[in-house]
Amino acid sequence: MTRSSVTPPVTESSGAMGIVYAILAYGSWGLFPIYWKWFGDIPALEVLSHRMIWSMAFVLSLLAIQSRLGELRKVMRSPRTLQLLVVAASLLACNWGLYIYGVNTERVVETSLGYFINPLLTVVLGMVVLKERLNRVQWMAVGLATIGVAHFIWDFGQAPWIAFGLALSFGFYGLVRKVVAIAPLVGLAVETLVIAPFMLLLVIYWGSTGVGHFGTSWLISLLCIGAGVVTSMPLLWFNNATKRLRLSTMGFFQYIAPSLQLMLGVFLYQEPFTRTHAITFGCIWVALAMYSADSWWNRRQAK
Repeated sequence: MTRSSVTPPVTESSGAMGIVYAILAYGSWGLFPIYWKWFGDIPALEVLSHRMIWSMAFVLSLLAIQSRLGELRKVMRSPRTLQLLVVAASLLACNWGLYIYGVNTERVVETSLGYFINPLLTVVLGMVVLKERLNRVQWMAVGLATIGVAHFIWDFGQAPWIAFGLALSFGFYGLVRKVVAIAPLVGLAVETLVIAPFMLLLVIYWGSTGVGHFGTSWLISLLCIGAGVVTSMPLLWFNNATKRLRLSTMGFFQYIAPSLQLMLGVFLYQEPFTRTHAITFGCIWVALAMYSADSWWNRRQAK
């Protein structure tokens, strides 16, 4: 499958819409810690289970309203597409669960670092797998971001495993969705259908043994149901953006989300922000500025 067969040509109008979708997706993800904090001490796996179940219900409802369930059945009969979406679903479940765990164990700053690393990985994946080329300034930006992350690991003496897990899982998820020739809504429906039945069995078990939290209060129940909507909409925006923008361009839009997460972690939740954090994030922010300025200049020269 060639790249041109799965990705429509990028026109000026489609590129503009891609930017809008990217801002909506990453802006929403940047504010996610506020939502997950409301679950309090509920285990991350239980929150993840409801997140997947209600996402499936929400997306299937949208497909039914739009009379597009036939598209879903068609995908389910395509072994190759289904295999890729199973991989995507597994990566997505890992990313969601790890993120909820990080937020609810007072590590919002580390989760933000993960999503700062993610664009670096996404740019590299775009270059290695999809053969997207980087010029000298863009290479310098990637190198500076790498130095920032390396400094963090060196100074703290240990790898930020939550950050790495988030970066790797979502970076490869974006790559898989980039090469799957499928409508974003249908793809998300398949991904949730793959995982949700297993999560439903867990919820039923927890409910039967009295350790589950769904139904214990109206607020928790609403939060569980609402997780489907707040999860699905940013993913739909993200998948629409990936179809309209280069993967390397998408990589640097992702700085919106971790910047918001970082501010929430430091100013709202009072998590520590050390000199090491400042140097690491400073390197990455300068890299973002370099890459963005170079991309803007290249577009202007092309016009």
